[in-house]
Amino acid sequence: MSPFSVACEVETGNIVIGLVWMAAAVAVLLWLFGQKVTEVHVVQRQPFHFGQELRRLRTASNLTLTDLARRVHYSKGQLSKVERGIKAPSRELARLCDAALDAGGALVRLVPGAPAETTESREPPDGTGEEVWLMQLSADGDSWFQPVGRRQVLAVGAVSITGVSIGGIQALPSAVAASGAESASTLAASRTLFDQFRQFGQATNPAIVLPALIAHTHTLREVAAASTDVRIRQRLFRLGSRYAEYVGWLVQETGNDQGALWWTRRAVELAEAGGDRHLAAYGLVRRALITLYREDATQTVDLARRAQADAAVPSRIRGLAAQREAQGHAIAGDYDACMRALDRSRVLLAHRSPAPDGPVIGTTNLSDPVTMITGWCLYDLGRPHEAAELLDRELGRVPAQAVRTRARFGTRRALAHAVAGEVDHACDLAAELLDSAVAIGSATIAVDMRALARVLGRHQRNPKVRALSPELGTALRILPSSASSS
Repeated sequence: MSPFSVACEVETGNIVIGLVWMAAAVAVLLWLFGQKVTEVHVVQRQPFHFGQELRRLRTASNLTLTDLARRVHYSKGQLSKVERGIKAPSRELARLCDAALDAGGALVRLVPGAPAETTESREPPDGTGEEVWLMQLSADGDSWFQPVGRRQVLAVGAVSITGVSIGGIQALPSAVAASGAESASTLAASRTLFDQFRQFGQATNPAIVLPALIAHTHTLREVAAASTDVRIRQRLFRLGSRYAEYVGWLVQETGNDQGALWWTRRAVELAEAGGDRHLAAYGLVRRALITLYREDATQTVDLARRAQADAAVPSRIRGLAAQREAQGHAIAGDYDACMRALDRSRVLLAHRSPAPDGPVIGTTNLSDPVTMITGWCLYDLGRPHEAAELLDRELGRVPAQAVRTRARFGTRRALAHAVAGEVDHACDLAAELLDSAVAIGSATIAVDMRALARVLGRHQRNPKVRALSPELGTALRILPSSASSS
């Protein structure tokens, strides 16, 4: 008796339960006639017939399934199931096949990404735009920050909300008015502290550094509002905006995308109060980072292009926006557009601009950020060998104290080596990263760490994979995750 496999095709989004019973009934009939049924599949046909297009492109390239499997480091059986519509393709597989078959992003576009979500921050419910900042610090790690509308405070009572008063800023204006030197000294000290906060944030969990950063942002906002020296007041607001922007980045690292957007909006408002109209463009770049991790290529590219639209915006901000645009094109599988954006970024970042009176916007730990981001993009473009080569080289130039930066690009490097089929080396690289990744607690790094675990999961017989799996699993349970990646 020859074995049979019964399949029932079901269109995506219109699954009919009766068809499942039909497949089962066919299996019973075959059994009654003495045929052995080995398996029953309910096949959910992929949108736009991804499998059919994959097969068409493969055969047009004169490649067998074995040839393609060797190129993308997936099993022949898995590719066969994808072509027949039995198994849904991952976006990683779509990118690898797209690059291997020179499809120009056609295959990537056939795999739906995450549902689009708005990146607009939410205003307080009272709609006043004014809020009181509340923060609770707890020894058990359950600390929190919450903006509360001023009307709510007036209605409920400050003591009912905050519990214990720690004093206020009411007595400050007269003191500042009497001595403008106080606000100037606050500005100088806060500027020095910002660099130290950045170094601290590179090596520790955001939950540790955020309370101090939030408190200092509040201090700068209040001292600026009370200062009678117009020039110093504007500089205080501008520095406060940089604090708020950095808080937003660290909040995203905890996995709270909406909180990150709220802080980005506050950073833009503080910058505008200080006469800086250009940080709004960088706010678009920050929003594009959130859509990037949601794998929303369209929004990422759109936000990044909007940030570049005004030629009056400093070239550094436009250069960083061009990098983000390149990353958006990469997840869409558009190699040519990605490379053009990277070229534009290199030109803009090389442009000599007047020295800013505040901290440098963007990372300061990459000696050649465009090349590093090129390596990042090549992975998303389904070119893991090229990505690994660039990331290997550039990571050697990142300072040892930049722990967060090294963990971020180091995880992407290990992922590139794993997808390129260099599983043993990928395990060695990952093993070196796990302690630092857990220590800094990054939700964005966790995205690549989870992708790495999925790739290594296809090689369970590999001794190094088996040795790494317990530690990798523990790290993933500890690391935070964002709503868009969970």
